Amino acid sequence: MKNIIITVMLLFCGSIFGQMYNPVKWSTAVEKISEKEYLLKAEATIQAGWHLYGQYIEEGGPSPTAFAFKKKNFELLGKTTEEKGHELVDKIFDMKIKYFEDKALFTQKIKFTSDAVSNIAAEVEFMVCDDSNCLPPSSEELVFKISNAKNVASADETVTAKKETVAVKKDKMDTDKKNDSKGLLSIFIIAFLSGFAALLTPCVFPMIPMTVSYFTKQSKTKAAGIRNALIYGFSIVIIYVLLGSIVTAVFGADSLNALSTNVWFNIIFFVLLVVFACSFLGAFEIMLPNALANKVDSQADRGGLIGIFFMALALAIVSFSCTGPIVGTLLVEAASKGGIAPIVGMLGFSIAIALPFSLFAAFPGWLNALPKSGGWLNTVKVVLGFLELALAFKFLSNADLVLQLHWLEREVFLTIWIAVFGTLAFYLFGKITLPHDSPLNHISVGRLSLGLLVLSFTIYLIPGLFGAPLKLISGFPPPMHYSESPYGVGFSKNTGTTNTESLPDGAAYGPQDIITFHDYDKGMEFAKKTGKPVLLDFTGYACVNCRKMEELVWSDPKVLGVLKNDVVLISLYVDDKKELPESEQYTSETTGKKIKTIGNKWSDLQIKNYKANAQPFYVIVDHKSANLTEPSAYNPDIENYYNWLNSGIKNFKK
Repeated sequence: MKNIIITVMLLFCGSIFGQMYNPVKWSTAVEKISEKEYLLKAEATIQAGWHLYGQYIEEGGPSPTAFAFKKKNFELLGKTTEEKGHELVDKIFDMKIKYFEDKALFTQKIKFTSDAVSNIAAEVEFMVCDDSNCLPPSSEELVFKISNAKNVASADETVTAKKETVAVKKDKMDTDKKNDSKGLLSIFIIAFLSGFAALLTPCVFPMIPMTVSYFTKQSKTKAAGIRNALIYGFSIVIIYVLLGSIVTAVFGADSLNALSTNVWFNIIFFVLLVVFACSFLGAFEIMLPNALANKVDSQADRGGLIGIFFMALALAIVSFSCTGPIVGTLLVEAASKGGIAPIVGMLGFSIAIALPFSLFAAFPGWLNALPKSGGWLNTVKVVLGFLELALAFKFLSNADLVLQLHWLEREVFLTIWIAVFGTLAFYLFGKITLPHDSPLNHISVGRLSLGLLVLSFTIYLIPGLFGAPLKLISGFPPPMHYSESPYGVGFSKNTGTTNTESLPDGAAYGPQDIITFHDYDKGMEFAKKTGKPVLLDFTGYACVNCRKMEELVWSDPKVLGVLKNDVVLISLYVDDKKELPESEQYTSETTGKKIKTIGNKWSDLQIKNYKANAQPFYVIVDHKSANLTEPSAYNPDIENYYNWLNSGIKNFKK
């Protein structure tokens, strides 16, 4: 039960890591034509639904695909050629454009001008669109591997090399798909549990025996009753999945991801959750217009498949006062992950709602085992209200962190949570009653157990006021350094082991007292002086997973030792709202957006150099900003993250 409470809390506001969307993957191959001539091949694999444009496009259209070869000891023979592809009038640019689907092969013939044969480097710039939107122009480095003149690859070896290239590419795509699948699976499970919670509310639960009885009585045979109830359940799924599809279409795949650190978005969502919480606690009911409910209900009398569908729609409308707050929270959270997450979320939620109707229709005898409707249903609703109230302050905290107002510091946040969960514990013990509660003559074992669990959690929070790390909820309260007493009550930097006078110019003490730079240039300058590699930490004030890494992984003694002694940490906050001086503002070459704030600048740096826009994002670089190892994202595996740090440091020392 403890895990369920914590899971529900984390589920509503946790941030799931997601890489910047890139629907095109490139691979290279080389064929020998003669002793001096070679054919370079660059193949693009394009995700379904996306178009890659050709090299020759009229002005005013999308950016064409363009190759730039870094010439050294060779010359180009003719232009880069491309396959036939497709031609049609593009809906977005309203012109006839050549594009490629699924795959595109580009070839360039070259001739070596000396005996020095080496790998050939090139850069491809390209743009992709689907039927409704386009991604900003992107570029990728390509390497064509050439064997030396004495050891020319045979035809079979060339085919083998090509297969190996494709295999590597496939492995990477499989890894990306695996990560995406994990994210979608977690959203599905979250939504399913939320649907189950909604099922146990007084708006939905009493409908189960009523609806099942209707189908079994109105149907001429048992088989017909089961069939109709299954259609009813399927209609519920269709209605909620359609809602998820609308959200996906309206907001796009990734647009709400950018809103996760938007101040107004967080404040508005804080207000919404407070309203939802007050509704669950019994202050008022959120209802859709009666006229809409009556109109839908009249359509349900038509009978047949259409009538059953409108019965399902009537259930969704009638139960909106209970399901609306849960669905609203799920949709915003799922939409912020991008892609088809809202559709997957509504699929999980609707299956949890529809499943009991279908199962009890197939086995009506099970209805006798259902608990009777009563005050316990309202208790479920009230518990959800308290949870939503607690989670609301996470969004307010995000806004405060982004603006760096220090109004809702760690101690204040924890005090509010202690008050909320402490009040919930008193409610479960029957010491507090709310509107719509039934008279409580005794406390059930289940309610007592839940009350003890909530009380234990409340007591667990109290040491956090005095500096305890509270790793169980790591990432949700403001970080330790965003506090009135960062080192615990009675301690400060002056009484601790740190000494602010020894800080380098432009540095500050960051998480875990690591010396941290927030300015890229000053951090690089210090790294050159000390002869250490640089750890670039693309982070955000409102980034939950960033705080989890800092509090759970960076706190490990061996990881902390590396961060304090072996690297120079530069933390770049992409949601820093401080405005750049007018002379430093510019228009991004990558996104075309105006870069006005410090956060914009660091976000643009991340997108331009690393083709990623999610946080946390870690890169180990040398003094020339060259990568020393592959970048890393959110990685709660301490051993894995430690090994990754060491691999970058070893490459720096070579």
